[in-house]
Amino acid sequence: MEIRKSYGGFDVFKLIAAFLVVAIHTSPLTSVSPAADFFFTRILGRLAVPFFFMVTGQFILTRYIEDGRNGFAAVWKYIKKVMLLYLAAIIIYLPIGYYAGNYSGVSPLSALCMLIFDGTFYHLWYFPALIVGILFVCLLRRVCPVRGLWAITVVLYIIALLGDSYWGITENIPVVSGVYEAMFKISSYTRNGLFFAPVFLLMGSQAAKLKISVKKSGILFAAAFILMTAEGVVLRHFNLQRHDSMYIMLPVCMVFLYQLIMSWERGPAKILRTASTWIYILHPAVIIAVRGAASVLGLRRLLVENSVVHYLAVCIGSFVIAVIITYLLSRFRRKSFREDRAWIEVDRAALARNVAVLRALLPESCELMPAVKANAYGHGMTMVARELNELGVRAFCVASVSEGVELRRSGIVGEVLILGYTHPAKFPLLKKYDLSQTVVDPDYAVELERYGKKIAVHIGIDTGMHRLGTAFCDLEAIEKIFKMKNLRVRGIFTHMCTADGGDEKSVEFSRRQGETFLKTVEELKSRGLDCGKIHMLPSYGILNYPEYAGDYARVGIALYGVKSAREDYDASGAELMPVMSMKARVASVRELKAGESAGYGLAFTAERDSKIATVTIGYADGYPRGLSCGKGHVLINGQIAPVAGRICMDQTIVDVTDIDSVHSGDIAVIIGRSGDKEISAYDIAEQTGTITNEIFSRLGSRLQRFMV
Repeated sequence: MEIRKSYGGFDVFKLIAAFLVVAIHTSPLTSVSPAADFFFTRILGRLAVPFFFMVTGQFILTRYIEDGRNGFAAVWKYIKKVMLLYLAAIIIYLPIGYYAGNYSGVSPLSALCMLIFDGTFYHLWYFPALIVGILFVCLLRRVCPVRGLWAITVVLYIIALLGDSYWGITENIPVVSGVYEAMFKISSYTRNGLFFAPVFLLMGSQAAKLKISVKKSGILFAAAFILMTAEGVVLRHFNLQRHDSMYIMLPVCMVFLYQLIMSWERGPAKILRTASTWIYILHPAVIIAVRGAASVLGLRRLLVENSVVHYLAVCIGSFVIAVIITYLLSRFRRKSFREDRAWIEVDRAALARNVAVLRALLPESCELMPAVKANAYGHGMTMVARELNELGVRAFCVASVSEGVELRRSGIVGEVLILGYTHPAKFPLLKKYDLSQTVVDPDYAVELERYGKKIAVHIGIDTGMHRLGTAFCDLEAIEKIFKMKNLRVRGIFTHMCTADGGDEKSVEFSRRQGETFLKTVEELKSRGLDCGKIHMLPSYGILNYPEYAGDYARVGIALYGVKSAREDYDASGAELMPVMSMKARVASVRELKAGESAGYGLAFTAERDSKIATVTIGYADGYPRGLSCGKGHVLINGQIAPVAGRICMDQTIVDVTDIDSVHSGDIAVIIGRSGDKEISAYDIAEQTGTITNEIFSRLGSRLQRFMV
């Protein structure tokens, strides 16, 4: 099964890069060969940090670099996270630095410079460089186009080179060397957030635009790396390096290496991503610990003087501690749902698998544009969208401008299309948050044009559903929309309204819609109009009519692993996995005598001596009241507990007479598995006479959502 654009290779290479950084600080091959160690640590190892910067550039800065105005809220949110991590690292190493005498004679001004440029411990320079670099690039982008940004960052990198690996040349030019000496009083190296980081951040933000084949990337990387190795050897031979962080060929190497890593097809591994960060932070402390243990145990010859063993010990120790911290942090994040009254769990692996299955049904040129409206069909909009961003999804559709704004404020990158109507009073939000608006009909296009500012739009075409859009046959009206000067047309779409039906009439109508839309698009193109992204497939369109794939496929309910109804038509045979489980707590357990009643209206009467439990979920949480009086059931300890009486707003009584050992605090499964039994969304939808879409989308906001 193909998993496209999930960028899982980044997670693995982050771990490799972290171990390369450890190598830089341990020199693992010195006891074998100084020349080999130089190659491993001072040439190969120098690929690590630029890679980290480029990943940040791609996933954090891309939208801001492209637009120059919108998207900074997400950037600032990321910067604050890095600041917290930097603060944690400062606290960890403050005692070590103080003991080592690193802070003796430090003035307030030099302490500030250390904090902003050098880092408070030797490896911590990366965090201020990342923060300063991002802010600097964003500031530059506000005042100059991308082309100008390239020119400035390249010049800054050249300046950095002359104060780093090419210092042996620079120091012989008195005026220039004097300027550098003044700079070195502020920052010990030119390897910082002003000179070194910006070019790699910018390279990362533009990396996805390059379309270089894997074979070509491999050949070009090999050639560039050979040249960089030769460059490093020459610089070392002539003793020109003040430091050795930078080479002329390093950015060239990174262009092609990054393309190779992007093409590495594998699923995401978030644990490696998080662990690599902690390896970077903790490895100097582990170096100290290994050397201390070696002295205490009398193993210095093995653990310290043998550089290879020393390196492996530090790597293993750092990795083990990093994994433990990552695990504990994940447990801490999950702990809160174990303490809640009712909650929803979203299966990360199932979501990733569904993305892979759906992508495999579509041609390479067609991207998923998940519908995350209605709180991602009840699954948790921002949480799901973040996970999809990490899976490489870069387009979303929502129902309202408020949903689009929420995505942007949560740091979601990529195109966000509003499928429904936006009131003219909210048009400024479209511009501010770089949202694409559907043109719902010709009159609405006039309203958008009248706003007077450039707005990104997708033009809706009515091919038979008669809900929204301009009639496909009214080509003159559609052409007028394209020619409105304030509308930037990013796409054109229709909606297939019978794609879920397998009967002859439904199939015929779906194909007629598909052919009509494609002919309309071709006619518009023949008139010289740029239609942008073309899309018509909803979930059932992907499953049953993938031949009509355009540039986007607006997957909805299928993304979450179910269909609207159990019997719905599906010609694809796609094996989707349900993503959601919903659970609640048993609040109280009590006994009823035969003939006693319970609940509102005393609708439940015990026919025998019985035991009932009150579960902390009700119709205000979206648990349908139509499941009252034994129509529905929950699972407790792998056994069925029928609903007893009427479902309340916040609580539900269930009959647990035949279930042993039910106690307050036990988990009741509302949707999902317990033991060998399962309650599916289909079961609840069928019991209440509706579809799964409604069951999911009506789940209450007070239910906490967790990715597990």
